[in-house]
Amino acid sequence: MSSKELTARLADLKEFQLKAPIKFQTLGRFALWREGEKVSAKDWGRDKTIQLIQYLISYRNKHALHKEQIMEHLWEEGDDRDFKVALHGVNKVLEPHRPARTEAIYVERQGVTYQLNLDLVWIDVDAIEKYIIIGNSALGSFPKIAKEAYQNAIVLYQGMYLPNRIFEDWSSEEREKTQILILGALVNLAELLVTTNPMESIRLAQQAIAIDKTWEDAYRIQMSAYIAKGNRPQALKTYQKCADILDEEYGIPPLPATRALLKEIEAIA
Repeated sequence: MSSKELTARLADLKEFQLKAPIKFQTLGRFALWREGEKVSAKDWGRDKTIQLIQYLISYRNKHALHKEQIMEHLWEEGDDRDFKVALHGVNKVLEPHRPARTEAIYVERQGVTYQLNLDLVWIDVDAIEKYIIIGNSALGSFPKIAKEAYQNAIVLYQGMYLPNRIFEDWSSEEREKTQILILGALVNLAELLVTTNPMESIRLAQQAIAIDKTWEDAYRIQMSAYIAKGNRPQALKTYQKCADILDEEYGIPPLPATRALLKEIEAIA
């Protein structure tokens, strides 16, 4: 993909974030903005209504979801009435002024299958993934574009995916995927900045470690950044911290690449 195409995709993502009529935040907390105004938690009414929209967000990239599949995942003892009431609640929140007997535009229905219309609905985790895809595509050839894409993704990361649903099986796949994506973005951006802005590189790597303290790539980048700053003692301390954490958590030593970097640092006069 060319620089022009990647830049255009970045611009499209930013414009959609500004103009989308429906915007969802799922990271750190759950919130909805409708036509620029934040929707009150009380407007959702029953928790099953919130569960349904969160489920549709979590499985937004699947093919249209069958009603029976949704009910089976969400409510062990749910019935058709529960689904109808929850769906009505979702549509009422998203389209409070929709005329009676007209089709919903944000939750699309085909027979007994349902899915979100992602051309009209902006979701933070969806935007993060798209920014990171651009960043990864630009990483080798267009580092400036890669930096911008990763930065846009990182700004959107406000914490764990749907923290009030951590014990729900249907939310775990999206939570794990988003965490891995953001860790990759943090590490890639930190690596791009090691020589030009080592202190920012260290900060980004620390942000990754705060999300997953065993993320070894982040320790290696910190070690390299401290050397770029001329701080050999701190680079050595970072290695030791990495080794201690890996031993404590998994009973394993650092990877060969990390040990090789340690030898390079130890050889510095």
